[in-house]
Amino acid sequence: PEKPSGAKGHQSGWRDAFNVNLADLAPTGSNPYLPIKPGQVLKLAHGKDRLTVSILPDTKTVAGAVTGVLEEREEKDGQLIEVSRNYFATDPKTGDVYYFGEDVDNYKDGKIINHESAWLAGKKGAKFGMMMPGKPAKGDKFYQEIAPKSALDRVEIVSVDETVKTPAGTFEHCVHLRETTPLEPDVSHKYYASGIGMVKDDEFELVEKP
Repeated sequence: PEKPSGAKGHQSGWRDAFNVNLADLAPTGSNPYLPIKPGQVLKLAHGKDRLTVSILPDTKTVAGAVTGVLEEREEKDGQLIEVSRNYFATDPKTGDVYYFGEDVDNYKDGKIINHESAWLAGKKGAKFGMMMPGKPAKGDKFYQEIAPKSALDRVEIVSVDETVKTPAGTFEHCVHLRETTPLEPDVSHKYYASGIGMVKDDEFELVEKP
């Protein structure tokens, strides 16, 4: 049985179950830090590497929820290396954004070589996670991905008042997420600005205002 929202996760307090009616979720939403509005495009870069984040007009039903589609295209030295279609749904009452999985195409020399890291809630034991609370609070800890053996990203909200300088400008009162996974030792840091979305992803920085 699903634990109610606020229940402790199975690892050091990360929440891994959320009490929400999937039928109430919407494929678009206005969470200030992760607005899911078709047509929005964020362009980030690190040297010659590029990360383009786009909200597509598409929807996809996953595990009973109608989700919106956020596409990420990553280029390294001008070569496309990954395209992912991420499935998010927003609770209109709370602004909470939930993550229902992703389809992934990994590229080499212009050809798809595998789909590593892909997962979907409702398949192979996977469950949906939370991507961004409607009201982020310092110290919040939750799983974004709950797909055993393939995707178990989890985050802790380090701060809700970071100042982030990027080529696109300086953003104040940003939410700082520290992302880890029990599957590997890497640590990632992501920063979200109100009204825009992600403005920094590790070394990638927003290069122009949307």
